[in-house]
Amino acid sequence: MARNFKTLDDMGDVTGKRVLVREDLNVPMADGVVTDDTRLRAAVSTVAELADKGAKVIVLAHFGRPKGQRDPSMSLALVTLPFQQVLGREVRFIDDQHAAEVIDKMQDGEVGILENTRFDPGEEKNAPDTIERLAALGDLYVNDAFSAAHRAHASTEGLAHKLPAFAGRQMEAELDALDKALGNPEHPVAAVVGGAKVSSKLDVLRHLVEKVDHLIIGGGMANTFLAARGVNVGNSLCEHDLTGTAEEILEAADKANCTVHLPYDVVVAKEFKPNPPTRTVNVHEVAADEMILDVGPAATEALGDVLKNCRTLVWNGPMGAFETPPFDAATVALAKTAAALTKEGSLVSVAGGGDTVAALNQAGVADDFTFVSTAGGAFLEWMEGKELPGVAALAR
Repeated sequence: MARNFKTLDDMGDVTGKRVLVREDLNVPMADGVVTDDTRLRAAVSTVAELADKGAKVIVLAHFGRPKGQRDPSMSLALVTLPFQQVLGREVRFIDDQHAAEVIDKMQDGEVGILENTRFDPGEEKNAPDTIERLAALGDLYVNDAFSAAHRAHASTEGLAHKLPAFAGRQMEAELDALDKALGNPEHPVAAVVGGAKVSSKLDVLRHLVEKVDHLIIGGGMANTFLAARGVNVGNSLCEHDLTGTAEEILEAADKANCTVHLPYDVVVAKEFKPNPPTRTVNVHEVAADEMILDVGPAATEALGDVLKNCRTLVWNGPMGAFETPPFDAATVALAKTAAALTKEGSLVSVAGGGDTVAALNQAGVADDFTFVSTAGGAFLEWMEGKELPGVAALAR
């Protein structure tokens, strides 16, 4: 593919250069301990490579939502040691009050983390004086935080206009994967879109029917589409006020030759709790006091056959109420089919969003997908076809 952004390969000699690297270190913590270090591990490849090449690496990141106030409970000092342990080399915390002096004294190949960018009220406003302050600390800029690329902030967008700008390794992998999935995919393309509500994914669905050959709708949102088709969904979660919108999406799909797949057998229960009594029924047999909580086995098997005839898959959202057994069955089965097809080389599979990553981990197949994006909002906006400011700034 023709790339419209520069990567670390285009940087030339960085020995002694001050390189500002925007990472996403916004990790969950409990009692001072990082409970999920996925984002820290994602930052390693870029930071280690630049340090090995003799750059002074200054990591920029946000932590929590301090809203322009200094809050010690959201200081990146808390993340410095955990990142050092994951990186396997010393990392110093740089207090932004004395940043320039500290950076001047750094040795080539040293790594530092600057204080939380969001302590500065100008960060989220993309304010010129904040951009100037940060730009003065570096010679080159690397954006490696796709998950923050939907924000036009000083450290994610503004800096790319001030310093020579490059994509880090994680950003590069993400953009390459997304290009394979929807930019220039190999057809036929399938999209799995699940989740509780149609309302949160309207723009995604409208965009996808123009792009994909098969649209597989699962989760609570499938009930709204079933209701639009005249199915009585009983006591199920359903946005009845959006059935007209669902109808419009189905009509747009018809025009675009996109086949929409809705479940025709479903797993129902009278109460939503772990392992209640369940029935597997045709969608037209849901009783008034029952709720649909998963896609049935026959429909799941048929969806697996759809994937066998596709070359590309984009996945966002579970097929059922997967956190509550046994309503994870369809999600796990379909994920395993996608993973097997990916392993044998017939399918390029790209998945993203928090629930999706959790569901793929539960199925034990996250490592077998072509690419799993840890980004939430940015992945969703990309699926909506929106331009992401942090990516667009790299491509200028």
